[in-house]
Amino acid sequence: MSYQTKTLVIAGAFMAALSATAAMAQENEKCFGVALAGQNDCAAGEGTTCAGTSKVDYQGNAWKLVPAGTCETMELPAGSDGMARMGSLEALDRDMAS
Repeated sequence: MSYQTKTLVIAGAFMAALSATAAMAQENEKCFGVALAGQNDCAAGEGTTCAGTSKVDYQGNAWKLVPAGTCETMELPAGSDGMARMGSLEALDRDMAS
């Protein structure tokens, strides 16, 4: 294989990897209030510093990446008040760590 051919193969593989990464980013969305304690993705809200720092299950200001279009339809266990809980595309005031 010539030097030019190797360069083209490597460049092609690099571009394919970039395309796949961009497609993955477009296919996911931040969903607040669905992560279990210690399983949130980075940049959670007040009381957390980064990934894995949420203190309670379904903490309203902690988010997890989920497939696009699924966040607000996720079925979660009912809260202590018996009311149904859903994921949200924006931070929530429920189930906050004390």
